[in-house]
Amino acid sequence: MPNISDRTNQKPAVKTGKTIKPIKPITPIRQRLMVTWLVWLIFRLLALPILINVLNVSSPDIVGGIAWQALWLVPAFVLTPSILRGRSPYALLIDSMFILVYLGASGVVLFTRVYGSSWAEIAVYFIDFVLLFAINVWLFILLKRLPSMNNVVKQPR
Repeated sequence: MPNISDRTNQKPAVKTGKTIKPIKPITPIRQRLMVTWLVWLIFRLLALPILINVLNVSSPDIVGGIAWQALWLVPAFVLTPSILRGRSPYALLIDSMFILVYLGASGVVLFTRVYGSSWAEIAVYFIDFVLLFAINVWLFILLKRLPSMNNVVKQPR
């Protein structure tokens, strides 16, 4: 006869059609997304202007670079609460669309820097691109694991 503790250690299953799929955990993906998001924001806001100042021959202004990045990151700051919570599929879907725009812009900047910059400067922009790509991967995985957006029966509060 199975013990009650055996049941609590089992993963719940969702029946879809003829197959039973185990529910995958959401918390580790949500934590990875949150950490990657915060690392990208800090990197983009502070590290990128400082590193470009150090690595670029013309030494652009650090304060001006931080101000420019802060202006450029206004939509990202608006998206931050919904990404840190990571619960609403609708909000995360919209966040994903914005992050895809950031990823495209980062890719274009990386592509243009390949033709006239040093390898160290290209590496800085490549790190930015990789962080944005990782954020998109975590968002897509989290959206896949969250409950379906249609046919949801809301529980009374």
